[in-house]
Amino acid sequence: MERSITSADGADTRMRLSHQILRQWKILQLLSDSKAGLTHQELTDEFQVSLRCIQRDISLLQTAGFPLEDTIVSRNLKRWKMRSFSEQMGFNFADLISIVMSRRFLEPLAGTPFWEGHQKVYRKVRGALSEQALEFCTQLNQMIRVSGFGSSDYSKRGQLIDTVLQAMEDKRRILVDYQSMESTEVVEQELGPLGFIWHNGSLYLIAWSTRREEIRNYKVDRMQSATIGSSLKYAIPEDFSLEDWQKKAFGVFRGDGDQSFAIRILFNREAARYVQESWWHDSQQFVGRLSRH
Repeated sequence: MERSITSADGADTRMRLSHQILRQWKILQLLSDSKAGLTHQELTDEFQVSLRCIQRDISLLQTAGFPLEDTIVSRNLKRWKMRSFSEQMGFNFADLISIVMSRRFLEPLAGTPFWEGHQKVYRKVRGALSEQALEFCTQLNQMIRVSGFGSSDYSKRGQLIDTVLQAMEDKRRILVDYQSMESTEVVEQELGPLGFIWHNGSLYLIAWSTRREEIRNYKVDRMQSATIGSSLKYAIPEDFSLEDWQKKAFGVFRGDGDQSFAIRILFNREAARYVQESWWHDSQQFVGRLSRH
């Protein structure tokens, strides 16, 4: 009589597989970073598992196509390490797996030049890994999910963003058809692009506005089109730094001028825990202890 697998049994199986995949991933990292290599016993001590378990992990990783090699240092002692992918490239197979896995985090930028650049690297990495190794990456990736809640979709704005990047590189102004949240119509804006900031799942262009005569932020989602002016050059202010500009902003939003104010906000106990879990501004400080009321 066949034994049926209950949902609890299935959950236990998935949990064991997750632990195994994560352990093998860490083994790859350790062997990739170790110049002298590691023995079975050292790996056994590191992960607090049996010798047989480590031997099985290494065997599975070799079967998956990862270039693990052993060096006999004494009669009964071997050291294992990962053969270098390429001395000239300066990274190893564990780094390649990180590239494969990072693809999911860049999916919100699909269609943009940032995504295309990663795709080129991703395709090269795939060609360097075996099908078994890619299957290993797929299993590892299933443990990570990216929430797209509230994120923007740039799959159809790649050309627009590429135009802005080209203008930025050539220090040329751009003409942008832009509809702000307050406006009911699309208005042509003449901008001097200074940089992009990724904020709360959306891409913002930080640019000099010739109409406003100040640096402002423009949400890429609200741009209808962008063209490079034929003779519209601009000079980036010598004292401008995108990093410094953002330090004085709340995300991508900041007031006029350089005047700043010290603001004190009092939170109740429930809200304080949520607020302290995140970083909101470079100048923030958490002080004092809130009462129960």
